[in-house]
Amino acid sequence: MINPEAINIEDEKWMSLAIELAQNGLYTTHPNPRVGCVIVKDDQVVGQGFHFRAGEPHAEVHALKDAGEQAKGATAYVTLEPCSHFGRTPPCCDALIKAGVSRVVAAMTDPNPEVAGRGLQRIEEAGISVVSGILEDEARDLNPGFLKRMETGLPYVRVKQAMSLDGRTAMASGESKWITGPAARSDVQRLRAMSDAIITGVGSILHDDSSLTLREDELGLAKELAAEAIQHQPLRVVLDSQLSIPEMAKILSLPGETIIVCSDQADQTKKDRLEKAGVTVWTQTTDKRIQLVALLKRLAAERSINEVLVEAGAQLSTGFLEEKLVDECWTYIAPKLMGADARPLVTLPLERMNQAIALTFEEVSPVGEDLRIISKPAV
Repeated sequence: MINPEAINIEDEKWMSLAIELAQNGLYTTHPNPRVGCVIVKDDQVVGQGFHFRAGEPHAEVHALKDAGEQAKGATAYVTLEPCSHFGRTPPCCDALIKAGVSRVVAAMTDPNPEVAGRGLQRIEEAGISVVSGILEDEARDLNPGFLKRMETGLPYVRVKQAMSLDGRTAMASGESKWITGPAARSDVQRLRAMSDAIITGVGSILHDDSSLTLREDELGLAKELAAEAIQHQPLRVVLDSQLSIPEMAKILSLPGETIIVCSDQADQTKKDRLEKAGVTVWTQTTDKRIQLVALLKRLAAERSINEVLVEAGAQLSTGFLEEKLVDECWTYIAPKLMGADARPLVTLPLERMNQAIALTFEEVSPVGEDLRIISKPAV
């Protein structure tokens, strides 16, 4: 909680800078949160840093190194409570204490049970002034997936779809390349790079032999950042209850990992062959539809998946919507008309207006010749 008496008039300005720094890790920190830190002394920035990659120093350590001796008596602004436990790196709260900062301002406490207020408590017990809650909403927006996983055991789910102006995603034959233009496709590449896992249905593999990979030349990022992003391809998850995926499917031999999720009634011999070839196969006790909640929980618990991107056809996208598992819809709209016989965006079996799923527009932006709408289910 914010203690009004402890707030400095400049706190929001410096925290805004820390949030801006944290965004440098947008494509690279998973499964860790994106965090930025600014060290300020005598109204001047003396050190700054951000977390870039899991297993490497956290934002506070980079900022303290940048500040050097000037950190003593300074204020540290950090977008997430400094960690208090030994993980792949030592506790950041100890580094701040050792550096001799006089004040720590955190945008929010860490919901990770291994931290959960203990980092700020240790700093305060060392005689350092602590404030928490400055620009908390903006800081939460940096890490929706990490926060949701820690608070609920589920990842943050985005559904991406591309459609024509009349709401169609493919011709009746299934032809869909390309509805949107190159700028929108590049934007989708960056959306993939933000994601820890991409979920699709086997239909996309059977029809298009989809790859679902990051492609450096299409990311539209600085060369060094693009090269870093493609080193960590999102986990690819194919829902295939009957295990009908071709064993020579492109997605099974590409860099990164593919998990196939099937029913325990699927062909055991084929499952064994796939596993011997190095493919990960998860089974569920089901004879028809994959249990989406169980899958998301397993991805969060076993693979620390924070943010999931669903890139699938109308049926699977509809399944996520029907089970209220969607946090955001990213819909790309092309200025084209594809006709009444073309395939629809979703297959919701609705008959009355009061059954409609209400959404709220979060952002509407032109992307090249197309339009991108980011929406969320209305509360």
